[in-house]
Amino acid sequence: MNLSLAHGYTSQSQVAKILTENWLASESYCPSCLSLLSQAKANSRVLDFVCSNCTNQFELKSKKGIFGQKISDGAYSAMIDRLTDSNSPHFFFLNYSADFKVRNLIAVPSYFLQPSLIERRKPLSDNAIRAGWVGCNIIISQIPEAGKVSMIDEYQIAKTSKVQKIWAKTAFIASEKNSESRGWMLDIIRCIERLKADSFSLKKMYEFESELSLNHPNNHHVKDKIRQQLQFLRDKGYIDFVRPGLYKLSGD
Repeated sequence: MNLSLAHGYTSQSQVAKILTENWLASESYCPSCLSLLSQAKANSRVLDFVCSNCTNQFELKSKKGIFGQKISDGAYSAMIDRLTDSNSPHFFFLNYSADFKVRNLIAVPSYFLQPSLIERRKPLSDNAIRAGWVGCNIIISQIPEAGKVSMIDEYQIAKTSKVQKIWAKTAFIASEKNSESRGWMLDIIRCIERLKADSFSLKKMYEFESELSLNHPNNHHVKDKIRQQLQFLRDKGYIDFVRPGLYKLSGD
């Protein structure tokens, strides 16, 4: 990163923000169309960058060291408002070393960040300067692996063509505007990932019936819904049909 930009600043958080945002604007790109990114206007809510070509919006979250299960974010209400907006932002998650070298960078499409992954923090105490303010955490450990598009992995830069291909593989989810239907898609994708196998049976998917019933209490035909979602994912090329009752992950 361009360390000269940090001169004159004493706040480590401010230094990190300036350096990481400058690096992303000058060195990274839109994972959807591979075009350059422009920094958003100062003080934009849950928005840091805009693609110069396709106008995709992005928010950057960075941390020295490795992300844990959660990452702290800003105001809870602002985050929920943006995620439930029709033009909600995609996210970049960036890890950097103590000497400000980018270690990992992943891009996460907005449709993988459901409000259920945003944890409300306790309000600040009455003695705090911003008494009553409520922040939030993003539970990144619960984002499906399909939604974590690796652009840099342990200092190794991924090919742009591979990044774009992986990003496009789940783009069909964005067309589903109904939150319940989208939730079903993401839940089924999570279940498939948890099987940790290239091929899987319908019988194994039925083992998630009780869990899915809790997530979708208004649906009383969960097995039917599992079959429907598998057929949908097959039609979208996310999985392949092998034979009755057997599927495999798509190699495309």
